[in-house]
Amino acid sequence: MPAPERQPRRWQIAHNLNNSRVEPTMSDKTTNNNPQAQAFAQTNTPPTGPLDQWFAISARGSNVRQELLAGLTTFLAMVYSVIVVPSMLGAAGFDQGSVFVATCLVAAFGSLLMGLWANLPMAIGCAISLTAFTAFSLVLGQGISIPVALGAVFLMGVAFTAITVTGLRQWILTHLPMGIAHGTGIGIGLFLLLIATNSAGLIVKNPGNGLPIQFGDFTSLPVILSVLGLAAILGLEKRRVPGGILLVIVAISVIGLIFDPNVKFHGFFAMPEISGDASLFGTMDIMGALNPVILPSVLALVMTAVFDATGTIRALAGQANLLDKDGNIINGGKALTSDSVSSIVSGVVGGSPAAVYIESAAGTAAGGKTGLTAVVVGVLFLLLLFISPISYLVPAYATAPALMYVGLLMLSNVSKLDFNDSVDALSGLVCAVFIVLTANIVTGIMLGFVCLVCGRLVAGEWRKVSPGILVLTAALVAFYAGGWAI
Repeated sequence: MPAPERQPRRWQIAHNLNNSRVEPTMSDKTTNNNPQAQAFAQTNTPPTGPLDQWFAISARGSNVRQELLAGLTTFLAMVYSVIVVPSMLGAAGFDQGSVFVATCLVAAFGSLLMGLWANLPMAIGCAISLTAFTAFSLVLGQGISIPVALGAVFLMGVAFTAITVTGLRQWILTHLPMGIAHGTGIGIGLFLLLIATNSAGLIVKNPGNGLPIQFGDFTSLPVILSVLGLAAILGLEKRRVPGGILLVIVAISVIGLIFDPNVKFHGFFAMPEISGDASLFGTMDIMGALNPVILPSVLALVMTAVFDATGTIRALAGQANLLDKDGNIINGGKALTSDSVSSIVSGVVGGSPAAVYIESAAGTAAGGKTGLTAVVVGVLFLLLLFISPISYLVPAYATAPALMYVGLLMLSNVSKLDFNDSVDALSGLVCAVFIVLTANIVTGIMLGFVCLVCGRLVAGEWRKVSPGILVLTAALVAFYAGGWAI
């Protein structure tokens, strides 16, 4: 009988990581104030230097080169945000140069905090969905002034952080049924596939009758390169070529620069564009955002961030095998606090609400296991303030294969569903399917909870419905029934 195929190293959990504990709040203390040092006491792999010791690189089965490549991969997968976010907020009257600076600062601050403090390979940036809500609902839709909108973002960050440090977000994670937890990972994988294929033109909007989407132009350069790029990543990952995902992104970008007239070289260096009168730094109007008319919008931002960002962090941690023996996120409290605090900073510097980026999964798929991956992302966003022209050399179809590959990997969560408990498993699939059908993570989670609770009651399994699950279900249903959902 042939020997079973050995799994890639990135899927192997480092020695005794399951002994690590989730930290529910900012104020948690660890032995000797060095949680990374504890990891080394639990493994036979000694640290090779200060960098290795701080980030527990060897303990998690990684190395510095792998972490650096993973960080660069994540950065390239999410660098589009510095173009998309200023464009959306610019349509609402924000100064695009100031928003560009704010977007870079938020991504740098959040990713560095996540890497240096939480020691997790997750990058933070201005959330695209919440950016759209800020621009098109708050400012253009409701006619709210830009300072008041920034005040709403600041208040959202404060409330979001309060929910986190008081342990409420950790409580939500604890009471998240396993079917819904795995279903969120599956749904995010499908969501990534939809985002990536649409950005490359592989799947496009159907202008006629019938289903809302259709296959794109198979003969177009973006579609051809995205399909070939995905195939190349599959082959390189099978051969365990270090940095294979990054190599594909770079190769497609070079081809695009040569053959695609839309990809143009704009130089290497440019000073940040900040004009004094248009600067958004510190212009938030907190008192205006406390107006009773504005507070429901703040609530919508908070509720969306709580379930969207929390579900994303849980899915990413699962994909990177950074869960303890109880299924909780290692350094989970610090991870949750990092993205909530980043939203406060965003309101101050003039950006949109922040969250952990789904695209972080591209870095974990490339082998990122520690906070060094996130630190690389943060440093690169700081450098981007001065080398912004380089971002235009990476077209969307260059990163699409990486995101498609990650989406496919996250579909493996299906194997974690326990179909012996069919109500739990199928409710998880309801969550997954409706995340992609509605293009909204929170909507999928809400429908999954509804099916789980109602399914348990109809099946006579009401004893399996904990009070925590009932509270979460009631809160989500009330959120949607009240018309506050984004």
